Amino acid sequence: MSRVPETDAPASPGESDRLPPGIWKIASVAAIGSFMSQLDATIVNVSLPGLAGTLHATFPTIQWIMSGYLLALALTLPLNGWLVDRIGARALYLWCFAAFTLASGLCGLAWSAPSLIGFRVLQGMAGGLLAPMAQMLVARAAGRHMPRVASMVVMPVLLAPLLGPVVAGGILTFASWRWIFLFNLPVGLLAFVLAWHFLPDDRQQTRPRVLDLTGLALLSPALVFFLYGIDRLGQRMGGALACCGLLLFALYGAWAHRKGDGALIDLRLFGGRVFSASVITLFLLNGALFAGQMLVPVWLIHGCGLSPDRVGWLMTPMGLGMMCAYPLMGRLTDRFGIRKLTNCGALAAFAGTLLLVFLAQHGLAFSILAGALFLRGAGMGAIGIPSMSAGYAAVKREELPVATTALNIVQRLGGPIWTTLCAMALGGQASASPFMTSRVFVMGLGLLCVLHAVLLLTTRLLPVRLAGRGAGKAPGVSN
Repeated sequence: MSRVPETDAPASPGESDRLPPGIWKIASVAAIGSFMSQLDATIVNVSLPGLAGTLHATFPTIQWIMSGYLLALALTLPLNGWLVDRIGARALYLWCFAAFTLASGLCGLAWSAPSLIGFRVLQGMAGGLLAPMAQMLVARAAGRHMPRVASMVVMPVLLAPLLGPVVAGGILTFASWRWIFLFNLPVGLLAFVLAWHFLPDDRQQTRPRVLDLTGLALLSPALVFFLYGIDRLGQRMGGALACCGLLLFALYGAWAHRKGDGALIDLRLFGGRVFSASVITLFLLNGALFAGQMLVPVWLIHGCGLSPDRVGWLMTPMGLGMMCAYPLMGRLTDRFGIRKLTNCGALAAFAGTLLLVFLAQHGLAFSILAGALFLRGAGMGAIGIPSMSAGYAAVKREELPVATTALNIVQRLGGPIWTTLCAMALGGQASASPFMTSRVFVMGLGLLCVLHAVLLLTTRLLPVRLAGRGAGKAPGVSN
């Protein structure tokens, strides 16, 4: 497979500063799909206890409304690259949004817990393609300007999981639980119309290829088994499913190596140094984000004796840090380049996490906690978009669909893996102590600190900056 060179001459100043025409329309429409997909991942959380009573189901059964959706998001992800090559990005986005909206309506009409779970799985299967499709549409249209454009697109996606419970609480105050799902109908219809008018027709760029059914049969179950199993690693069935997922991943690796560019995801993409560095960085970043979201609230509640509602407010500096960093990414990337910016971001996140370890060891101080969380948020906010931009810039334009799939799969695995490892470190310390004191959490937060240190090292492998190319070619990267 041909590969884009990892060095290139920079573009002229005029070409460097000029955004492609219509890019903000494309970015805005693409962001709606990613926002809706992420919003629906958390919007049902506050309604689960009420749904258990309304639908006459046990809580372990009703929680599959959430778990089934999250697993379905991973189930269809491997199909992204093949479908884009087969029918085009615009057509796939329209089909996915139509299916997502229709499934939302069916969820609102569900008559029992099993029917609601089934419709949520359908909704998740359609929603699983919306987030990677949004990334790919923006990357394809923006080229080397990806950091400048994506910094504004990522903002609503960042807010979506936070807004989910708030939106659901407002709906449940005035209406039935069904409107949690029926709410998507007018939004989905509007987004479909906007996508129809503003997304570019890319049918001429399709290159139909045979679907790798064997690869699909290995990779999709591997994702579902591994994500479900590692989330329940303390149970016998969870461990067995996680091992089964790892085995299927290994079998897929052997199959893809044999299949070459005919595989569902061509593993030769990972042969490029820049693309591999981007994937590893995003894997570690996702792990640090989700592991921190698990560890810090548990430490504040069980180790420091704070109430959950107070902890919710104390966690806001991290979100503020990320929200402050994202809008500046385009300008900072243009000025300092990929490597310096991500390295400074990783250093800030590491320093913030080190402060958390200090607080767990010596006692809580709210001013230091706020500063530490803000540093973590701003630091991680400075890593994601530049790293993703470097990964997209390292592959040819026609390889973007497969590259998007690979990036999203590896990134999605980082969260549950590192969350489980930090939880295991915490569990071992907690079981050795009769009381959950703040110092019990030093081991778990220390492991999170090690993760940030490794992340700091991987950012050194990213390219110095993105470099422009001529029209019709993929953007390059400069070492």
